[in-house]
Amino acid sequence: MTIVKNIEVKDNSSRRKRGRPPAFDRETVLAAARDTFWQHGYDGSSIADLTAAMGITPQSLYAAFGSKAELYRETLDQYRRMPRPEPGNPFQDKLDTVTAFERFLTNSAKIFTAPEHPKGCMISTAVLNCAEENEPIAHHVASMRLQTLDIFTARIERGIAEGDMRPDTSARPLARFLGAIVQGMSVQARDGATTEELLALMSHALNELRRYQRPKASEL
Repeated sequence: MTIVKNIEVKDNSSRRKRGRPPAFDRETVLAAARDTFWQHGYDGSSIADLTAAMGITPQSLYAAFGSKAELYRETLDQYRRMPRPEPGNPFQDKLDTVTAFERFLTNSAKIFTAPEHPKGCMISTAVLNCAEENEPIAHHVASMRLQTLDIFTARIERGIAEGDMRPDTSARPLARFLGAIVQGMSVQARDGATTEELLALMSHALNELRRYQRPKASEL
């Protein structure tokens, strides 16, 4: 009878184990999904592609993240949390406007061309065209790009208020110009541009920004 009991307990334990989803580190599997989306886009990344990269089953993916769309949103959030080559937030640090954008664009050039992950920006050129059923995702990514545009605008307006940018600077158009530079850098990185080539492109954008910079007192 003791042997029978042991067999019964073992069988029940085995059944429970089979029904339990495998444990995994959420940030690790998110990073794998992030790179898949980053490389192939939302529409181009199938559930089979994602689960193969993440090392989990479709059932575990849906149990943990709810849907492909929710998984994508989480990977975008993780992308924004990725460490930058130059630490800190240049738009919040005590810097003049040109230096703040120089640091931001330098970080962008280095991230877009880094060898350890796909090229370009995951957000700047993401989901520009998609199937009709995926339009909510396209709107979500577009809203993230608009948030960046708002941040650019606010930083230029801060420069005007603090006196390092000319008072007649049109903040929103200049912010859109700089946003277009970031998107262009992303596309060119995907096409094979090197870090040095993107930094050279960036220098032309900074020259345009300097046209609106007020000279320092020592330069007058």
